[in-house]
Amino acid sequence: MKLIRYLYQQRTCWGILEDEQIEILGTSPLEEIVPIGRRISSREVKLLAPVNPTNVIAIGLNYRAHADESGMKYPDRPVVFAKTTNSVIGPGDDIILPSMAPDEVDYEAELAVVIGKKCKEVDERHALDYVLGYTCGNDISARDCQLRQDTQWTRAKSFDTFCPLGPVIETSLNPLDLSIELRLNGKVMQKANTSDMVFSCKELVSYLSHCMTLWPGTVILTGTPSGVGFARKPPIFLRPGDLVEVEIGGIGNLENKVAPTSQKGMSSI
Repeated sequence: MKLIRYLYQQRTCWGILEDEQIEILGTSPLEEIVPIGRRISSREVKLLAPVNPTNVIAIGLNYRAHADESGMKYPDRPVVFAKTTNSVIGPGDDIILPSMAPDEVDYEAELAVVIGKKCKEVDERHALDYVLGYTCGNDISARDCQLRQDTQWTRAKSFDTFCPLGPVIETSLNPLDLSIELRLNGKVMQKANTSDMVFSCKELVSYLSHCMTLWPGTVILTGTPSGVGFARKPPIFLRPGDLVEVEIGGIGNLENKVAPTSQKGMSSI
């Protein structure tokens, strides 16, 4: 099932996407999935980020090949950080280069887990029972802030528009074996499979649930594969006019253009 959040006649709505038709839901799927018996065309709506997160929790160095390209050891436990919710945008919204750090903005394709019900201190065997589904994420990062200027990652990861999500939440997936790819202006920059993760989705959900309560709507970004811009020789960073696409098998394609700080491309999340 592909769940979407969208703008229709100036109202934020939820639905189930089937081909080019939307089965309208009466309320947020975080509460209950209740179709109202009415359909509309997907051409009539603007897709939003499929969830308005309560929290965005991210994981670093969770693909073996990415740890290798970064010259770092595989972590013994998940490397946890947070992105602030102001960073969330949806499909088709612009990634805006921040005025204070426009020069070394990087992409990171990620599988995003969406928590569906309150999750606290759960074991791995039952961890995925608390997951509503999965979507595409892009952990946009200002590398100069992250790697040289600051001693932690919050600012580098949390500028406005630095967390594209979408286009749908897919509720029926095996997160252990999904293709994941990022294209920059049509060129493949990252190409991997979630089987390369150091910590699986069930391990991450369980571990985080022992750190904090995971409320419905929490998004967990599960780490990025190799091929990021800063690790390339020479480095490749995002520039105005670039088109960034994240595609994950079974979910779909998340597209965002890059804009300079003077432009306004962000929709309401």
